[in-house]
Amino acid sequence: MVRYVYDFTEGGRHMADLLGGKGANLAEMTRLGLPVPPGFIVTTEACRAFLATGAEPEGMSREISRHLSALEAAARRLLGQPDDPLLLSVRSGARFSMPGMMETVLDIGLNDDSVLGLAKTSGSERFAWDSYRRLVQMFGSTVMGVDSSLFEQAITLLKEVRGVPDDAHLDAADLAQLVQTYKSLIEYETGEHFPQSPAEQLRRAVLAVFQSWNGERARLYRRREHIPDDLGTAVTVQRMVFGNLGADSGSGVAFTRDPATGRPGLYGDYLVDAQGEDVVAGIRNTVPLTDLKRLDPSSYLELRAHMETLEHHYRDLCDIEFTIERGRLWMLQTRVGKRTAEAAFAIAAELADEGLIPVDEALTRVSGDGLARLMFPRFDTSAVGEPLAHGIAASPGAAVGAVVFDSAEAARRAAAGEKVVLVRQETTPDDLPGMVAAEAVLTSRGGKTSHAAVVARGMGKVCVCGAEQIAVAPQERRFTVGGTTVREGDVVSVDGSAGTVYLGAAPLVDSAVMRYLETGAHDERSAPLVDAVARALRRADDVRRLEVRANADTPEDAARARRFGAQGVGLCRTEHMFLGKRRKLVEEMILACDDMERARALEALLPLQRQDFIGILEAMDGLPVTIRLLDPPLHEFLPDRTDLAVQVATTEARGELPEPHDVELLDAVNRMHEENPMLGLRGVRLGLVVPGLVAMQVRAVAEAVVERVRAGGDPRAEIMVPLVDTVEELRLAREEVDAVLAEVGKATGVPVRCPVGTMIELPRAALTAGRIAEEAEFFSFGTNDLTQTVWGFSRDDVEAAFFSTYLDKGIFATSPFETIDRAGVGRLIEIAVAEGRATRPDLKIGVCGEHGGDPESVHFFHAAGLDYVSCSPFRVPVARLEAGRAALSGAADSDSR
Repeated sequence: MVRYVYDFTEGGRHMADLLGGKGANLAEMTRLGLPVPPGFIVTTEACRAFLATGAEPEGMSREISRHLSALEAAARRLLGQPDDPLLLSVRSGARFSMPGMMETVLDIGLNDDSVLGLAKTSGSERFAWDSYRRLVQMFGSTVMGVDSSLFEQAITLLKEVRGVPDDAHLDAADLAQLVQTYKSLIEYETGEHFPQSPAEQLRRAVLAVFQSWNGERARLYRRREHIPDDLGTAVTVQRMVFGNLGADSGSGVAFTRDPATGRPGLYGDYLVDAQGEDVVAGIRNTVPLTDLKRLDPSSYLELRAHMETLEHHYRDLCDIEFTIERGRLWMLQTRVGKRTAEAAFAIAAELADEGLIPVDEALTRVSGDGLARLMFPRFDTSAVGEPLAHGIAASPGAAVGAVVFDSAEAARRAAAGEKVVLVRQETTPDDLPGMVAAEAVLTSRGGKTSHAAVVARGMGKVCVCGAEQIAVAPQERRFTVGGTTVREGDVVSVDGSAGTVYLGAAPLVDSAVMRYLETGAHDERSAPLVDAVARALRRADDVRRLEVRANADTPEDAARARRFGAQGVGLCRTEHMFLGKRRKLVEEMILACDDMERARALEALLPLQRQDFIGILEAMDGLPVTIRLLDPPLHEFLPDRTDLAVQVATTEARGELPEPHDVELLDAVNRMHEENPMLGLRGVRLGLVVPGLVAMQVRAVAEAVVERVRAGGDPRAEIMVPLVDTVEELRLAREEVDAVLAEVGKATGVPVRCPVGTMIELPRAALTAGRIAEEAEFFSFGTNDLTQTVWGFSRDDVEAAFFSTYLDKGIFATSPFETIDRAGVGRLIEIAVAEGRATRPDLKIGVCGEHGGDPESVHFFHAAGLDYVSCSPFRVPVARLEAGRAALSGAADSDSR
C-alpha cells in the first residue's frame, strides 16, 4: 500500500522528491539534533494523486490522523483543546523552493473556545486574539477563496480609526473585533461560516495547499524557473511556536553568508514580537540580525552555532527561518539559499578555498547565465549626482525604466516593449507577473529577506528594498521623496548593488567583469569577484572537451572574441560584407545582362572581400576561421519591392518618366520575388545558379590566405557551403571550390589548403548526413534554420503571432529558438553526428546557430559529441564556462531553485 505521511524523524534531505525541500530539510535538521518543533509531512505523491483525481487519496486521512495522535501525545495536548490548545502550521514545500508562490495557514486549531484557553495559558489576551485573527485571515483567503485585499482593507480601516501606524499597536479588544469582522466577511463572501472544527480546518488546509500547486502565480513561477509542472508539492504539518509573545520573542530569517555579495558572516533580518510571515512580507521594517546579539545574547550564540553546523553539513550557503519563543530558539526551515550571480561565484571560490568542496564542484556551483548577468553594464555614478533615495541593496545590477505601481500595469507596458520599474510598499506573491515583467523592483518596506528581495534574487532582477524615504501612494499613481514627486511613467534608475535610486536615466559603464574580460584589468574593489570569475573560467578551460569559437564578420569582432577566449571563428557570414557602400556593386552583379557584365561586378567585389578576410585571418592567426559562402537570396540586397513600386508609380502619376535604373531594379525585384524566400533560391542553390559567385568568394579567401602566409602568418581558413540538401549539391560546389584553390595556389606558388564542409540546417541533410560526409570535411549545424524547418515555423512570423500563447499553455517550456529542442531538432543532430562519423571518423562537427551560446544547449552539444560550439563574441565566456560544467555534469551542483 502506498504511504502518504512521514514523521520528521523518518526522513532526510535525500528524500526531497517525496517530502519536498522544506519537509526533507526539516527532517534533516531533526536528524542533526537541532531544535525543530515536531511535525509530519504529507508527500508529493499524495498531492499528485489528489490533483489527478480531485479526491483525497485513499488512506491519506487515516495516516494524518495517526500522526496527529502521536503529535498530540508528545505535546500532552489535543488539537484545538479548549483549555490549552495544540496549534499547527500547514505549509507548502515543493521539491524546489518557490517562495511565497503557494499557500500557508498558521494557527490551525483555534476557534471561539480555544482562543480563550490560549489567552489563559499564554498570559496574553492580545497574543491569543492576534493568532486567531491570523488564522481567520489566512484560512479565509487561502482555503475559502475570499479576496485577500478585503481583509487588508478591514485591518487598514481599523488602524485608521484607532490612529495607529501598524498592526502591533492594535490591542486585544481591537483584534477580537477584527476577528468578528473577518468572520462576517467570510460568511458574506462565501455563504458559509468559518469552520470551528479543528479537524476540518486541518483537512481543508492540507487540500488547499495541494490545490495551490496549480495556482496562477505558482505556474508562472515554475515557467520562469523551469520547474516541471508534474512534481506536486508536499505539505508540512508542524507544531506552532510563537514569536509574537512579547519582547522576549521574535522571528527572523538568516543567511550563513551575504546572499547578495557572498561575503562570509551572519546576514539576515529579525523582528521582535512577530511571526515569520511578518518578516518575509516586509510589512514592518526589521532590524539587522546582528542586533539579536544585543537583544537576546544566548539565542544569538545558539543560532550562530546552528548556522555553522548547517553550512558545514550542506557545504553551501544556507537560508534559515527561526523563531524565538520566550527566550527559546526554534529552527523552522533551512534550504540551500538563493543568491545573486556575484554571490554564487564568490561563495563557490571561498568554499573551495576552505576545503568544504573540491574545485570541480565549485565550477558546478556557478552558471553561464550568472556570468552573463555579471557582464551587464553598471551605472556611472560620477555622472548622476546625489541619489533620490537610499534603500537596502537586495539584488544587484543596474536597471532603468518607467515607474509603475501595480503588477498589471507593469505587465501591460512591458508587453508593449517599454522598460518598467515596479514600485510597491512591499510585494506579495500576487505581484509575481509584474516582477517578471519589470527591469527592477523598488519597495519602501522590507529587508534582504523580504518577499521582494528573495524572489528578485532568484530571478536575477535588480531590487532595492526598504527605501523608507519613499512615500508610495499607489492609488494616486505616485511616490514622493521629500519635496520630489515621481509619477507613473517617470523614468528612474535603480542600482541594486548600491541600494540607490536616481531620477532619470543614469549613464552606463562596463561592469568590472566585462572590463577584466576585455583588458585583463580590474580595480581593488572588484578584485574578489573578478578573481572568482577568472578562477571558474580557468577551471572550465582545463576540464572542457568542447572548443568555443565565435560568430564574427569583422576583424574587430574577431579580435574581441579572441580576447574573450574564442578558439577560432565558427561562422563568418560573407553576406554582411556586401552591405553599405558595396550594395551598389551587388546591384550591378544582379542587373548584369550577360556573363561579362556579371564578371566585371564580381571582379570589383573581389579585392574588398579579400581585404575583409585578411583582417579576420590576422585577428585569428593560428586559429580556424570558418567562412560561409553567400547564403541569403540576392533580392535581399536590392531595395524593398513595395518602396520601389510606390516610387515608380508616384513618379508616373505626376506625368513624369521614372528613372531607368529604378525601373530596372523593380523588374529585377519582381523577377526574383519569392513567396517563401527562406526556402527559395539561396545558399548552395544560389552558387550553382549564378555563375562566378562561388568562384569570386573562394578566390578572395584563397588570396587572403596567400597574403597572410607571405606576411609570416598562420591562416587557417575553412570554407563552408550553406543550405545543402543533398550530397550532389555539395559535390558540384566543392569541385568549383577545389578548382579555384588549386588555381590560386599554382598562380602564387603558395599552396592553399582550405577544408571544405557544409552547414547542416535542413532535415534532409541531417537524415542523409552519411552520404554528405563523403564530400564534407566538417559539419556545422545551423540550428536557427534547422529549428524553423523541423517545426515548420517562420521565426519572424510565429514569435509575434503565438509563441507567448504556447509558452503560457506549457506547449513550450522555453522557445525552441533559445534552447535546443532535444526531442526533435536534437534527435536529428544525434543522427547526423552518428551517420557522418560512420562515413568519416575524423569529421569535425560544430554548431554555429544562436544555441551555441545558450547554457542548457551547450550541455546537449557536449553530450551529442560535437567538437565545438560557436556563438556571438559576448557569449564566448558563457559558452566556455558551460562547456566546462558540461564536462563535469556528473558532479553535484548547488541547485537553489
